[in-house]
Amino acid sequence: MGNKDKKAEEVDSRTKTEIQDGLDKSNAFKGTDDDNGTSHKKNTRKKRSDRAGVSAHDDISGTSGSEKSKRIRREDSQRKEKGPSADASEVRRRKPPREGGKRPDRRNKGEEYDEIRVLEELDLDEEDNMEKRGTKRRKRKKDKNRKGMKIAAIVFGSILGVLILAYVGVALYFDSHFLFFTKINGTDFSTKNIEQVESYMKKQVSDYTLTLDKSDGGQETINGSDIAIEYVSGNKLKKIMEEQDNFLWIKSLWEHPEIEAEIGVKYDAEALAEVVANLSCMNPENQTASVDAYPAFQEGQFVVVPEVVGTQIDTEVFNAKVAEAINGFQPTLKLSEIGCYILPRFVSDSPEVVAAKDAMNSYLGANITYDFNPYTEVVDASVISQWVSADGEMNVMFDEGAVRAFVKALAEKYDTKGKTRNFTTATGNAVTIEGGSYGWRIDQEAEYNALIANIQNGETVTREANYANRAASHEGNDMGSTYAEVDLSTQQMYFIQNGQVVLQSAIVTGNPNKGNGTPQGVYSLAYKALDQVLRGTKQPDGSYEYETPVKYWMPFNGGIGFHDATWQSSFGGNRYQTHGSHGCVNLPYDIASQLYQLISAGTPVVCHY
Repeated sequence: MGNKDKKAEEVDSRTKTEIQDGLDKSNAFKGTDDDNGTSHKKNTRKKRSDRAGVSAHDDISGTSGSEKSKRIRREDSQRKEKGPSADASEVRRRKPPREGGKRPDRRNKGEEYDEIRVLEELDLDEEDNMEKRGTKRRKRKKDKNRKGMKIAAIVFGSILGVLILAYVGVALYFDSHFLFFTKINGTDFSTKNIEQVESYMKKQVSDYTLTLDKSDGGQETINGSDIAIEYVSGNKLKKIMEEQDNFLWIKSLWEHPEIEAEIGVKYDAEALAEVVANLSCMNPENQTASVDAYPAFQEGQFVVVPEVVGTQIDTEVFNAKVAEAINGFQPTLKLSEIGCYILPRFVSDSPEVVAAKDAMNSYLGANITYDFNPYTEVVDASVISQWVSADGEMNVMFDEGAVRAFVKALAEKYDTKGKTRNFTTATGNAVTIEGGSYGWRIDQEAEYNALIANIQNGETVTREANYANRAASHEGNDMGSTYAEVDLSTQQMYFIQNGQVVLQSAIVTGNPNKGNGTPQGVYSLAYKALDQVLRGTKQPDGSYEYETPVKYWMPFNGGIGFHDATWQSSFGGNRYQTHGSHGCVNLPYDIASQLYQLISAGTPVVCHY
């Protein structure tokens, strides 16, 4: 705001103060006019009404309200055009003349109302001036903000323009140079042009050596001089440069382009084949085959044994990779990274291996304990694991042949039927006994099926084996301590009960001279019966060779058994050689009766010489 405006405001302020003081001292509104018949209170109310902008002023001055309001608006408009200084001048012109430096005590009513109107107009003018000053301040602030934004836009645009020009400039540069961090066949050629790369190639080709890094940490080399290698210029580098996206050069800062390509070289292929053939890694004697991962039984369960990567080389792949490396002018070839070795088909995490391991473990839940009192045989995980395997394709197989072999081994160990026995007679003599139908014999087919079912069902069980024949004991002689003994040499019969001889008698056995000798061996009593008729071979006419009734019949070897023989006049000695039976053991009647009471089905019968 200028000095002129400030002075006008000061004048307005002083003028308002002077007029207000004059009004306060005036007696114009004290009710001295008797003709009007109005009181001081009415004049005061009319003054307040006029100051509040009501039409009382129009009534006093005798002018209509509409004309008066038009005049006020016209004067206001003129005053606004003249500015604050004009308002102050007008107020000063309207001031009443001073008499002796003091305002007159009485004024006419028209002058008083003019002063009131001047005060109202000054108030309005002051509000207008304040609004104008606020508007000017807001405008100046807005203009300042616009100017700042314009400057910032210009600066940003300038910087952006410079950056765009710089980016485009770098892109144009890479139109003839390789991008940042570009490696060709392992060599860094960042920001190099084709001529620089070819120059490098020509300098290096004479001393070129391809180093082969083997999986065992060893190294072998192929020297360029041994294969007559030389550099040949071509358009491969140009194609590589044309294929790079130079307008996206910024990506090379983090992507680091690595390019494998054949770079114009030639060499003697036959010489290379000879060098390769003489490499140590190509000698079959120095190669070991890879081993697939596989399930193996360890510490009670099947686990995956990791694969073993061997050193056996795939010749076809090796030759192709070596030629590719030389054509690409590569300094190093890591054999383990380029697929030169024949790798295992299955590794530790191959789904086939994991599935096979799980399937094999599913067989290990069974636990079968065989009771061969007082001995036992256990089939647990350690045994079953030997019967479960996986083939080369990781197909799980349960070796039924191995299970059968296990059952057969049990039979060979515990079967006694038909085996030669060492026996101590009732008289204390040691004899060897062969033959007979008595003894333990495992039913191998039935036992195989039972064992397979136990394993498949994951059962834990203690049981006996399935037997085709049973005996009394698995300890010592399987006859146990209760049995009948027939001494064919001395023609004596003994019945041993709980290890003690409780019955003894002379006997008559089969006549060996007629081919009816009583066979030796160990047998078991089939059954016993009373009042039986013993018959011989049936003749063509329907009759039998013989028919002999007996009171006590106790068979132990088919048609051979113990029975009473009342027709024998004597027993023992050599009578059996002349009056011997058809094979049975003839007993005196009372001895037969006693034996019938002592013996039972299944009791062992030992016949020996």
